[in-house]
Amino acid sequence: EMQLVESGGGLVQPGGSLRLSCAASGFTLGLSLMKWVRQAPGKGLEWLSAIRSDGRTYYSDLVKERFTISRDNVKNTLYLQMSSLKTEDTGVYYCAAGGSLYGARDFDSRGQGTTVTVSS
Repeated sequence: EMQLVESGGGLVQPGGSLRLSCAASGFTLGLSLMKWVRQAPGKGLEWLSAIRSDGRTYYSDLVKERFTISRDNVKNTLYLQMSSLKTEDTGVYYCAAGGSLYGARDFDSRGQGTTVTVSS
């Protein structure tokens, strides 16, 4: 059974940084398309970033040059390093496996989410 567990969320001031982790089990993360999506308060799911099995990465214009997606194949863990955080980055962040490259709602498995609050 595919399982994803996110961690690392919390409260951070605008301009700050945070690193999210997503521990995978039941499948090999490095062989899968992995994505980060988020849901801001009162809004729908929003695609942020993806990493393909070949290591190529993709970013939404909203987070490009501020967020970095990466993975540790030994730990079977996905990461999202976030910097220069803005109040509009507040939301619940989910990692997801499979589906289409840019699909926020299209995935084979998704974690339970971790909450990021950017506020002074």
